Amino acid sequence: MGFFYRSRKDASRRTRTLEQVTQLGRWPNFCFYGAHSMQPADSQLTLLVRRVVEPLGYELVGVEYFQKGGGATLRVYIDHEHGITLDDCTTVSHQLSGVLDVEDPIPEQYDLEVSSPGLDRPLVFPEHFERFVGRRVRMRLSEKVEGRRKLEGVLRGLHAGVVTLYAEERDWEIPLTSLDSARLIPEL
Repeated sequence: MGFFYRSRKDASRRTRTLEQVTQLGRWPNFCFYGAHSMQPADSQLTLLVRRVVEPLGYELVGVEYFQKGGGATLRVYIDHEHGITLDDCTTVSHQLSGVLDVEDPIPEQYDLEVSSPGLDRPLVFPEHFERFVGRRVRMRLSEKVEGRRKLEGVLRGLHAGVVTLYAEERDWEIPLTSLDSARLIPEL
């Protein structure tokens, strides 16, 4: 769950008018995200987004690009040590929209969503796996490891591109390249 701000990129126009930007209400909107894979840390799209987000004082948590139904969505997750508000999402969306219009890394029309990572924060970059050692996580694997595709347990760390997870009374060693997704399990 988390805040998000959404705007549309119209492939036929390179600028946005106020009518094209949809702010989703006065109060925070909470949404449940589907299972989409994050862009790799070294993808051209992620590097472009990082160049905009980090100088604004935010942490880039992840970037998703997916097509569903008749449209496409570019979803950007941001965080800050003091949390994320709708105003933060709006600020990043406006700055990012301008850069995306100039750089044009996605030629077709898409919706841009800027969101907080939510309580079940995705773990995408290697530093995320180091930062959240000791926390409970849920992992979905892109390929089976010892007959399993889903694991839930305590994150022990990351070493040489291999995540160690304590689950089912033993340590599992999962290569980062075998992870489809990893998310924190909220502590309520």
